Amino acid sequence: MSRSRALSRRRWFGLTGATLAAVALSTTTLTAPAYATPPNIPSKATAQSELNALTVAAEGSMTGYSRDLFPHWITISGTCNTREQVLKRDGTNVVVGSDCYPDSGSWYSPYDGITEHAASDIDIDHVVALAEAWRSGASSWTTSKRQDFANDLAYPQLIAVTDNINSAKGDQDPSTWKPPVSSYHCTYSKMWIRSKYHWGLKLQSSEKSALQSMLNTCSS
Repeated sequence: MSRSRALSRRRWFGLTGATLAAVALSTTTLTAPAYATPPNIPSKATAQSELNALTVAAEGSMTGYSRDLFPHWITISGTCNTREQVLKRDGTNVVVGSDCYPDSGSWYSPYDGITEHAASDIDIDHVVALAEAWRSGASSWTTSKRQDFANDLAYPQLIAVTDNINSAKGDQDPSTWKPPVSSYHCTYSKMWIRSKYHWGLKLQSSEKSALQSMLNTCSS
C-alpha cells in the first residue's frame, strides 16, 4: 500500500483494472497467515475411505502408560532432533544456530489462529496424542514402534502450535476437543484419520462420529 500512496491522484486513476487487481492480490497475500502443512494429508474422499476402514472399539485402559514408552525427541540429522525439524518445517523465516535451535522466526498456529515469534512459545503437538494412541492399540506395540510413532515426520502426526492450545487439547480425541478455529476442522479430521489409519489404531464410536462431522465440512 505504501507504493500506492506514493502515486499521484492522476496516476492512480490511470492504472488499469488488471494492475489494481494485482495490487489487491499482493496485499491479500501479504496479510494472510503463512504456515507449513504436515505431509501426506489425504483428500476428503481418501480420508472417508480410511475412516470407514478403521476398527471401532471401546477405549482401552491407561494401565502401564508412560510417555517414556514413546521415546522422543530423537536426533534426525546432525544436531537436529524431531522437534527442531518441525519448528523449521512449520515456521516462517526460521534461522537456526549451530545447535539447530531456532534463533528467530515466526510460527502460525492453525488450531487457534495465533502467531508466535519465539520458539519457546511453540509446542509440537502429536495430532493423535501419545496417551490416546496407547488407549487405541499402541499399548501392545514394541518400544521401537512407539518411538517411530512419536517422531513421525512422514505422515501428518506432528504440527507446531502454541503451547497454550496444546495444553488445552491434552490427550483428548475429537469427541471432546476440536481446534477453536472451526475452519481448520476439515484439515484436522483428515490428519487424525490418516494417522490412525497409517498406524493401525482403533477409534471409539463417539470419536468416529466427531470425525465424520468435521470431515463433512471439507470441500475436497
